[in-house]
Amino acid sequence: MKISYNSSRPDLVLPEYGRSIHRMVEHAMTIEDREERNRCVNAIISTMGNLFPMLRDTEDFKHKLWDHIHIMSNFELDVDSPYPKPEKSVLAEKPKQLKYPQTEIRFGHYGKTIERIVEEVSAEEDEEKRKQATVGIANLMKRTYMVWAQNSVRDEVIANDLKILSKGKLILENPEEKLASAGRIAQQMGINPNQRSNQNKGRKGRSRKKPRKKRN
Repeated sequence: MKISYNSSRPDLVLPEYGRSIHRMVEHAMTIEDREERNRCVNAIISTMGNLFPMLRDTEDFKHKLWDHIHIMSNFELDVDSPYPKPEKSVLAEKPKQLKYPQTEIRFGHYGKTIERIVEEVSAEEDEEKRKQATVGIANLMKRTYMVWAQNSVRDEVIANDLKILSKGKLILENPEEKLASAGRIAQQMGINPNQRSNQNKGRKGRSRKKPRKKRN
């Protein structure tokens, strides 16, 4: 008996459906009777949907299945589809190249998102809302800093960085009272800010092995 390996078979157009579905589509293309071919294709569509039950509630799921069956048939399947057949030329087009953002980030460990939040809060006219948001942003900055540095950070540093990012518009007074402690943030994030120092202490505290006595 001669064994057939996948490496010697034609490549699958949509590998996620497997070779069996592709064979079903190939079989449907050989059916001459249109009514029977329609029944066969609808049965294949149902089988394809059963392979991904978690996606049934997604928008246009049925439409995507019909597009996929046309793609697997190389757009040669003649069947009564409830949706228009996709254009082969459109699918063959290369996506447009996305422009890489060229904006500079003042503090890389905070990221551009925090800078944008700071800009929006700085423009807030309501003083009370601005003060409340300032404390929230500062805590977010401290959390982000600890993710980046994996250790604690002084509250004065966070307050100063916030002042720089907001161009002096957001001032956090008494940061040590308004910011969450490093230990609390570390507990919430599941990190140990003193892990490195404890490891170093453990290494220093290890006793060296005593040299063996020489035998006479």
